[in-house]
Amino acid sequence: MRLTISLAALALAIMPLAVQAQDEGRKKDEAPAAEAGVPAPNVSVTHHKGVFGGKAISYTATTGETYIKDKDGKPLAAIYATSYVKDGGDKTRPITFLYNGGPGSGSLWLHMGAFGPKRVVLPDAQDDGAPPYPLVDNAESLLDVTDLVFIDPVGTGFSHAIGKKDPKDYWGVSADAKSIADYIRLWLGENGRWSSPKYIGGESYGTTRSVALINELEGSYNDVSVNGIILISSILDFGASAEVQGNEMPYILNLPSMATTAWYHKKMGNPPATVAEAAQQARAFAIGPYAAALLKGNQLSDQERASIRTELSRLTGLSEAFVDHAELRISPGRFYKELLRDRGVSIGRLDTRYTGKDYDAAGEEPDNDPSFYAIDGAYTAAMNSYARDELKYKTERQYVTIGGVSGWDWKLQGQRGRDSEVYASVAPYLSKALRENSGLKVFVGQGWYDFATPFFGAEYAMSRTGFDPARIQYHYYDAGHMMYVRPDDLRKLSADIRAFINAR
Repeated sequence: MRLTISLAALALAIMPLAVQAQDEGRKKDEAPAAEAGVPAPNVSVTHHKGVFGGKAISYTATTGETYIKDKDGKPLAAIYATSYVKDGGDKTRPITFLYNGGPGSGSLWLHMGAFGPKRVVLPDAQDDGAPPYPLVDNAESLLDVTDLVFIDPVGTGFSHAIGKKDPKDYWGVSADAKSIADYIRLWLGENGRWSSPKYIGGESYGTTRSVALINELEGSYNDVSVNGIILISSILDFGASAEVQGNEMPYILNLPSMATTAWYHKKMGNPPATVAEAAQQARAFAIGPYAAALLKGNQLSDQERASIRTELSRLTGLSEAFVDHAELRISPGRFYKELLRDRGVSIGRLDTRYTGKDYDAAGEEPDNDPSFYAIDGAYTAAMNSYARDELKYKTERQYVTIGGVSGWDWKLQGQRGRDSEVYASVAPYLSKALRENSGLKVFVGQGWYDFATPFFGAEYAMSRTGFDPARIQYHYYDAGHMMYVRPDDLRKLSADIRAFINAR
């Protein structure tokens, strides 16, 4: 009895010392911030329940800032992110880090449109109009199979540089990827999740970021091995997609998207029964007779030119006269305007199912992208109201939806020489990661009607020498860049990625 009391007394005596040491350690960690006049990171923690993938889940949402610091502990930037972690402390549960693109876009699109526990409801392929915009429980969230972290890079969302730090220092392919890698390492340490299965995923430029990020995570001695990369609407090879005179590749890579779009709008000549068949017809023509014709340039014979012109007209739905005047090279901007000119409307870039009215029908290109202005108001309102109201995040900052960065540095780390600066492609990072991590798999999701990141461009980039096709999954959707705006494709995308994660 006396021994028990003595031990209890000793414990009580030690506890204040332990707490004091812990507090001193915390103060030491926070000292650089305090010395610089920087407040503690702004964070909100809330608790929720929901049904996702048919399973009831209790989870904790943590939304707010994590400071990226220099080697001396001085805060340089605040990365704003929202994490959703299933209650129960299962360290073997997968964790997926997600972001959008731009570069310069916040993560609100994937967050509020696809995988977060709440989503905004929009009319499919129509303008979202004026508020209010319904915010509903998202049964398609992936929280039944993985914890989720939505990240806003510096200059997007609520993320920002601190003090005199120039935010432009983070605005580049390699610098951006390094900052996200730093954030992920901090998150894993703070949450005790270094041994959890890990997935990274992005949309649009977010796919570029994912591949640059895998180089930062796995390309050094302080490795963070990754189980899977989720690429939604991929753009990896910017050289092949560069719309400059003399580069014939964009015409080849864009043609299948023109054919699927013409098929959708019932403009394709002698159309096949399905959009997949239309895509395959265009792929075969693009990589065969069309590519050969473009490479011949002005050496192309009149007979060959006539044959190419006829098939190009059939596939794209444009007149032979227009195709001929364009020298067999149809730019996307001209296609958006010309395809439905007879109906008095232009088509979208992000999603060619959308149509819009321009000032007049005589121009060469549309006034704007109807597939973007049809959705941006709803997503911006949803993100701001959800973060502030339900997640209880209090800030005077404005959420930067898109367009918050400039002067992006496209030079790639580890790639030297004049040609590497002219021809930008992160695809070699991915092939290297696949060769050096035998457990890594890649999910590729593409919309048939996406012109921002055409599906044939993604296929081309990941079919080069050095890639293992057996470890790359392709999935296609009956919508555009943000396929989840179409309810059926949201369900399909969610099911496809859920299966991808479960198959590890």
